[in-house]
Formats: sequence, structure tokens, C-alpha cells
Amino acid sequence: MANGDNIILIGMPGAGKSTLGIVLAKIMNYRFLDADLVIQQQCDKTLQKLIDACGPEGFIRVENEILRDIEADHTVIATGGSAVYSDEAMRHLAEIGRVVYLKISYDQLVNRLSDLQERGVVLKGGIGMSLRELFDERKPLYEQYADVVVDVDDLSITAAARKVADALAD
Repeated sequence: MANGDNIILIGMPGAGKSTLGIVLAKIMNYRFLDADLVIQQQCDKTLQKLIDACGPEGFIRVENEILRDIEADHTVIATGGSAVYSDEAMRHLAEIGRVVYLKISYDQLVNRLSDLQERGVVLKGGIGMSLRELFDERKPLYEQYADVVVDVDDLSITAAARKVADALAD
């Protein structure tokens, strides 16, 4: 299964894709790749500066180009929360691995996320877009692209990573 054994993590900002991804990679003896960091390195800007410079749509185009070209093997790939806006990128990721949606409730999200503006979060609806609107807009997209859905509410990072590993073993 060359090139198809990756684990792709999708979910809301704050769901734990990057932190959980590192722990999951250790548990499963995989490499770890943070797509947001790849974007920052290739563009030489923080995500927030990129979004400010290109606007939400421009950022989504850049993210799509970078994600659709990712070549990895035996790797946990943490995507940005906005990856699901790019159908081309998501189709590519689905071809090279299993897509795991880290599902988190809206209430838990509110507890974990303080300021969306500082996190480099793509707000398609503009700066005035609320977290609730963002959650409602993205949730069906995460569900659409997911091969596996893992509810990570009320779990520590390690417990959540173990739950994902167990779900993938089934």
C-alpha cells in the first residue's frame, strides 16, 4: 500500500490536530507533518500574515496548491482547519491516506479557542464571522471527507490519540 498508509487529520481549529498528531505519530511509529508549517515555510509568512495578505480565498488557493502536492509515506498529516474548503486537496489527501475527523463539540471549542484572529483561522464569511457560524459551516465538510470520525470531547491529548489509533486498527 505504497503512499496510501498516511493518516490525515481534519477538524476545527482547536480540535487538537497538531498536538494530537504528534502523539499519534509516536504511538503508531509514524512520521509527523504539520501542513500549516509547510505552508508557512513555503510562503515565508505566518498563516495570519498570509491570510491578511491574500484574503481568505487567496489563502485557500495557496493551501490547496500545497496540500495537493504533498507526497508522504507512513506519516500523520495534520491539516489546517480550512483544508476542507479545497476539494482538489482533500481528494488528493484521501488518495494517500485515511482521513480522520477529530470531532469536537461547539462548547468544547469555545473553551479551547480564545481569539480566532490570532490563530490564523480562515474566516470565509469575513472578520465578523462568529465561531458558531464557522463551526456550522465546516462541520458538514469534515463529515463529508472523513473516512473515520473520532469524538475527542473531554479527552486528554494522549487519550484522544489512543482513541484515534484504536479506531484506525478496527
